[in-house]
Amino acid sequence: MDTKPLPVGKLPMELLQTLLERYSGHDEQLVVGPRVGEDAAVLDLGRRYLVVKSDPITFATDEIGWYVVHINANDVAIMGATPRWFLLTLLLPEEQSTQTLIETIFAQVSQACEALGIVLCGGHTEVTYGLDRPIAVGLMLGEVEKADLVCTAGARSGDDVILTKGIAIEGTAVLAREFGEVLENKVGSDLVARGRRFLKEPGISVVRDAQIARRAGRPRAMHDPTEGGLATGLRELAEASGKGIIMDPATVPIFPETAAFCQVLNLDPLGLIASGALLLTAAPEESSRIVQALVDSGIRATVIGRVVDGPPTVQIETPNGLQPMPLFERDELARLFAKTPTGI
Repeated sequence: MDTKPLPVGKLPMELLQTLLERYSGHDEQLVVGPRVGEDAAVLDLGRRYLVVKSDPITFATDEIGWYVVHINANDVAIMGATPRWFLLTLLLPEEQSTQTLIETIFAQVSQACEALGIVLCGGHTEVTYGLDRPIAVGLMLGEVEKADLVCTAGARSGDDVILTKGIAIEGTAVLAREFGEVLENKVGSDLVARGRRFLKEPGISVVRDAQIARRAGRPRAMHDPTEGGLATGLRELAEASGKGIIMDPATVPIFPETAAFCQVLNLDPLGLIASGALLLTAAPEESSRIVQALVDSGIRATVIGRVVDGPPTVQIETPNGLQPMPLFERDELARLFAKTPTGI
């Protein structure tokens, strides 16, 4: 067994797949179980499916309560489900946690739940030895009619690949909030102030995006690109569906704030944590309706590629022909934090 320490961030995809195949269980009610690329588990409760998701917030400290609700709600919504119930596990650093801090986080959670019509119904809170920042772990449950379930594995050859908003919205917000002083010295305070607002505008939630897409047409697959950015999200989509993806990088929307921050900090926006963008695939005749419905609702939507037969790989179009998509073994934000204690 390899004893070499792993880097900060997601487990390597191949290792995770091996662990899931070796140790995960199954029963008759488990419709969608643990699998690379699928965003949530699905349980058959009879008349409807119950969709269940758990995800932590480990990088961000500012607005952590808002983050943890929306990140978990996203992964339920992209399965076609309505997020309904939320449980929070909050681990707080010793000698830094005050009643004011805890109440602030709970207020953030409450506001995010209220915005999405979700009930905070349980969890656990403690001050934990050895932590230097709060960690919030969410558990979100939602419901979906059986006919409305959408899985990442549903992509088919010939589908358009659609991206909403633009890439690295969450990453841009975290960079502005965690490295604001460094960035202000390079790009100015106005740009950094706009980046800080990315948490809520354009926002890290894709719940509305998913609902509009689902009402407008029949998306075959939906996926929430998070840690590892768009590049990892596309790779997970390909892996889950067993299809290839060809992406045109010239079509990918990148916000000016994102481009400026990444240039200063030497980051690639394709590998930067990307909550806030929805990836979905649909047949071309459905794709045009979905894109139009999103645009009519004030949400930018762009066809950035297509699904093809072949091995589950991602290729990009270049002047020299198709080339493999760059692989990011860990998120660019994790790489930045790992450089020095301050991340710079």
